[in-house]
Amino acid sequence: MKPTKLFQLLIFVFLISNFSCQKDDGPSGNNNPQENIPNTFSEYFGNEISRDFLGTVIDKNHNPIEGVTITIGNETTTTDTNGIFIIRDANVNERFGYVKAEKPGYIHASRSVVPSNGTNKVTIMMLEEMVVGTVSSGSSSTVTIDGGSSVSFDGNFTKEDGTAYDGSVDVIIHHLDPTDNDMSMQMPGMLYAENEDGAERMLQTLGMLAVELRGSGGEDLNLAEGSTSEIKVPVDASLMSIAPATIPLWYFDEVNGYWKEEGFATLQGNMYVGTVSHFSFWNCDIPAEAIMLCVEVLDEDGKELNNLTISITSNTFGTTYGYTNEIGQVCGYIPSNESLVLNIYNYAICGNTPLHIETIGPFSLDSGISVIVPENPSIIEETVIGTFNNCDGNPITEGYVQITYGGTTFTDAVNNDGSFEIIMLRCFEENTFSLIGSDFNNLQTTGEIYYTFTSSLTDIREINTCNTIDEFITYSIDDGAVQKLYIDSEDLATGSWSYKIQLHGGPGGLVFDKITINVPNELGSYNVGDNLGYNDEVVEIWLRFIENGNNSLYDLDSPEEHNITINVNKAAQYVGDYIDVNFSGDFSYYGNPTRTIVGSAHIKKH
Repeated sequence: MKPTKLFQLLIFVFLISNFSCQKDDGPSGNNNPQENIPNTFSEYFGNEISRDFLGTVIDKNHNPIEGVTITIGNETTTTDTNGIFIIRDANVNERFGYVKAEKPGYIHASRSVVPSNGTNKVTIMMLEEMVVGTVSSGSSSTVTIDGGSSVSFDGNFTKEDGTAYDGSVDVIIHHLDPTDNDMSMQMPGMLYAENEDGAERMLQTLGMLAVELRGSGGEDLNLAEGSTSEIKVPVDASLMSIAPATIPLWYFDEVNGYWKEEGFATLQGNMYVGTVSHFSFWNCDIPAEAIMLCVEVLDEDGKELNNLTISITSNTFGTTYGYTNEIGQVCGYIPSNESLVLNIYNYAICGNTPLHIETIGPFSLDSGISVIVPENPSIIEETVIGTFNNCDGNPITEGYVQITYGGTTFTDAVNNDGSFEIIMLRCFEENTFSLIGSDFNNLQTTGEIYYTFTSSLTDIREINTCNTIDEFITYSIDDGAVQKLYIDSEDLATGSWSYKIQLHGGPGGLVFDKITINVPNELGSYNVGDNLGYNDEVVEIWLRFIENGNNSLYDLDSPEEHNITINVNKAAQYVGDYIDVNFSGDFSYYGNPTRTIVGSAHIKKH
């Protein structure tokens, strides 16, 4: 089963594509059947630690949700217009972290993770609080939704304070199907549980049901003490052949962030039918003994590879997926004492063929491994680095950058000094990408800027957020300080296609005096000084310099004086459209030493 693009932002939440009928008390291949079960379940979680989190909250249509309250331990924040949140130094545990998401109009949502070093990335898909039926207290009734899921009521309800409720009850039901790629983002927590004996288990699901009850005043309700309800959860036709006749039921503990075993369901036709005494998410799952595994993915030079999808497949318990962070790590729970198959993918860009496959395990204790992805001539490793500053040149300390390439968007938080590094693999000839920087605290963005990879390291030097100025040209000479000009009407003299920018000041006694850019409607790479005429719609750029104390101007308009290439990453067709170019290379003038220049422009057609 291939995960969707947004599904790649998950970190080891479990989507099971194959199932077994093994019961929790049956043979598991464990060489040590005597488990050491702690007095309290939280002892499994390990010591308290601090970790960073970067997450995205979306709706069922994969659109970002703004204004969601995110809570991790004692830390709270809200999502921005992109549905992104950042929480640094959150208090979690070595083996367990719990992220809660709340917003009026949506039901309870959350994600639990095994925290790794570096930034822990999560994606949460919130389900709308849609009323599918209304029942009345004092009367028996049943509510059924499309697909056959149903919930019965005996008519006895209670408020959160324990007092009886009398009146109409709005019923909210969502069925979560394990054959749906989005289920892993919709379900709460992760498939990690406490069984009836207090032991930890990983779960493989055959279906979930979310049920929430609201009174006429919008208050939360539940079943009265002593009341029960019958639930029916459909099993997808593709899973019927491996569905056991009896399966444990598990409910999600919204306070603690994991599943708890309570009761069972029996298979009647294509429905699991069970009896419950309260409402939350209910889950039909087969348990497995679990250990924690952290995987580090490296290239042959020992460089961490991020933004890759990792799958680990068990012949008995199916497949888990994870996503490597900026230090190439991902952690999660896997079945113990089994040989497993590990696959590394770069789905949206490189297709369904794994970049690397190897057999790992078996593991009987929590473990960590390093996996080397061998060199492949058809795969290009790209690293994009830069610094994210505000208009005054000060670093954005609470921000993130998003690179979109090959239909996939990679999101990474910036460091405390505003620097960022995104490592990715690409597998086809397209060599342009777009980048957006977002200042999380001040709710400002750079806008979308297009660049061309300069394999294997693309240094875009500096991007900035500003309130009103959205056009600029930036450059650096001999790896010196980045010089940046924000364009306004006084700086810009336009021809039909040209920008003539006066840039005063520069490092090393050199003044970068003027750039003239005639921009085509076609993407591509061109040489500085190319001039085939406006009608041919090609790029035409002159770079002109002046030395301090010398009024002579030096125009780099012939190949003998320079080896500078400009990449047109986004061309303008209409007035107001953005033009994105970046340029780099060497130049000299009148026998002076060779200099290097790197720069970019983000300007509009006027």
